[in-house]
Parts: sequence; C-alpha cells; structure tokens
Amino acid sequence: MKIESPGFFDLQVNGFSGVDFNGPACQPDRLKHAINVLRATGVTRFLPTLITSSLERFARCARALLDLSDPAIAGIHMEGPYISPQDGPRGAHSREYVTEASLEDFKRRQDAAEGRIVLVTLAPEIPGALKVTEHLAESGIRVAIGHTAGSPQQIRDAVNAGATLSTHLGNGCAQLLPRHPNFVWEQLAADELFASFIVDGHHLPPATVKSMVRAKSACRSILVTDSTAAAGCPPGSYTVGEAHIELSADGRVSVPGAPNLAGSSLSMNTAISNAVRFAGLPLSEVLPMATSLPACFLGMKPVGRLSADWDEVNCCLSVNAVFD
Repeated sequence: MKIESPGFFDLQVNGFSGVDFNGPACQPDRLKHAINVLRATGVTRFLPTLITSSLERFARCARALLDLSDPAIAGIHMEGPYISPQDGPRGAHSREYVTEASLEDFKRRQDAAEGRIVLVTLAPEIPGALKVTEHLAESGIRVAIGHTAGSPQQIRDAVNAGATLSTHLGNGCAQLLPRHPNFVWEQLAADELFASFIVDGHHLPPATVKSMVRAKSACRSILVTDSTAAAGCPPGSYTVGEAHIELSADGRVSVPGAPNLAGSSLSMNTAISNAVRFAGLPLSEVLPMATSLPACFLGMKPVGRLSADWDEVNCCLSVNAVFD
C-alpha cells in the first residue's frame, strides 16, 4: 500500500551511518553524509544528542553540528551530564564527567551551543536537578527524566518542577527494580509526561512496548531511535563519545564485555514497523508518534513529506522518497 506522511522527527540521534555526533574531530562532510542518509530513512528533522562529556568536548561537538546550518537540525538534545553516577542507570555514559546539576554549568553549555539546546535529559535525584528543571521549564527548554535511580517521590517532584518527558522509558536504569513502587510506574502514571520509546526489539520486549504504550496512550508516546554511528552499518566496532561500542549481527549495540545496551542501530521507519507489530496499533496511530507528536512536544511542526510503501502483512514500512 502506498502512503504519504509528514517527515519523521527524531528527538534522539547520537550518530548515523558510521558518523558519531559525539566525536569532536568529525568533519563537516561526514556530518553532512550522516544527515543525508538519515533523510533517506524519512527523518527530515532531528535533535543531535550529545551525551555526558566535558564542557570542552560538548562545545566542540555542538559547534561542529551547528556550523552546518542544516535545517534538519532542530536543536540540541543534551543527555547528561546531570544523570545518575550508578552503574546501570548511567548506561554507557562516562562516569568521569557525571556531575551535579547547576545553572552555571548549563549556561556555559548553552552558550557553547549558541542557545540551541532545546531538550535536556537529567536524573531528578541529582543535587541541583530540581532548580535547573524549574529554570529550564521557565525558559521554554524541555526537560526529560532519564538515566535515573530516583524514588517515585523524586519523579513526582521533577514533574512538579516542569519535566514533561521520560527519555527512553524502561531503559537507562538498573537491571533489577522493586516490583512497586518504582520510578517506571510513577512515570507511566504521570499524565503530564510524554514518554519516548526505543522500539528495536532489544531495548524493550514486545509485550513491554504494548503495555507501556497502552499506559501512556498513543497520544503521549513518542518513538525515538537513540541511533549511534552503528546505525545503517554492518556489524563491527564503533564509538559513541569516548565509549567503544559493538554492533552484533542481530542489531544489538552494546559496550564490549558489559551487559548494558549503548544506543541502537535503529532507523525510524523500522521503529514504526516494530511499534505497529509490538503494540498492536494501526499504522495511522503509530505514524504521529514519529512525526507530529515529537514536533508538537517541542512546540514545532514536522517538515517535508515522504512517500512510502506499507506492507501490512509483514508490518514493514519502506521509504521511497522524501520531499521538501
């Protein structure tokens, strides 16, 4: 079946097609290559995501991306360094650069990013996090909860302070949690929060995707890829920031020798296909999760149109062309 759709909008892209956005030495032609390949998958707007690092590294990566002046870049997603220092919740982020939240540090990073940071993921239990959340929310910058080991009350405090998103809910957390209460249930129950999901079959099992999307509802669920340089590439070794990562033959991205995932190799058209299959929803309800909902969450609109083929039997979306 032929379909037309607004262009995809991805809130979390660490890299693509062999290019690591967290690599400060990345050349403009390589960055442009990654954006062009992203566009071929249907992504017409996205947030390059810069993970926990030093201010100097963050500044170099942000400037390299913003110097492109590419209209596909809708802003910067700053994921860390105000996250849990604990193994598990910290994920593949460098422990060395995890720090408490402070307005002074954020202002330095925002200056380095020329005012283009539009989304910040933080852990609400970190010292200073609530004060920073309040400041960002008042400034129109979206705040997401992620890479946290916080208590349910700390989640509620963050929502009251202005957090409006759960970053890759169900991931970036400890392997084992109390049955209840815990911060996953608290975020699922918070109607004030949108939730983003990495639907690649590795980050969340199908039944978990179905249950979480039902809990949040389709109108508060957002698909993200959390893609890394490994996306669109063959199995092998890649990087995300200072971390070495490995892409396996089944598409799983992880730090060698560690149990945790480290981003994904996912493309958005595949995320949509998986979400239809896992959540048991029609394509018409899933497409907004990758188009109008993430754009609306940021106070923006989708850009461009795409034509695609939808194989309803196999739940497979193939992008044919993207138009301005």
